[in-house]
Amino acid sequence: MPRRAKIYFDGGARPNPGTMEIAVVAGGVADIDRDAGQGGSMDAEWLALIAALRLARSRGLTDFVLLGDAAAVIAQANGTARAGGGAAAHLAAFEEVVGDGPIPRVRHVKRTQNLAGIALAGR
Repeated sequence: MPRRAKIYFDGGARPNPGTMEIAVVAGGVADIDRDAGQGGSMDAEWLALIAALRLARSRGLTDFVLLGDAAAVIAQANGTARAGGGAAAHLAAFEEVVGDGPIPRVRHVKRTQNLAGIALAGR
């Protein structure tokens, strides 16, 4: 039985708001974008989540979980919290990538367990 793929995501902005950076880690390989545009840390978290989902789709994965430490973004992506303001546009972009594919599992992990956050901080 194949193992469920774990894809970690994280984003931030320095200063906040400022230049956004995002990271996605899958299979021990980190993909980092240090200049993901201008915005706030929550925008960066959304961009990282969308990048993680795109990676899963590009690899043809059907059994995967997206893991991040941004509780608000995860709740909005899972439909347990309202996505207002700029988050609504990010949620729409996320749902567009989901399309007719399987609904992705998006789960919260502690910051210290988020391999993407560790990759962002370490480089």
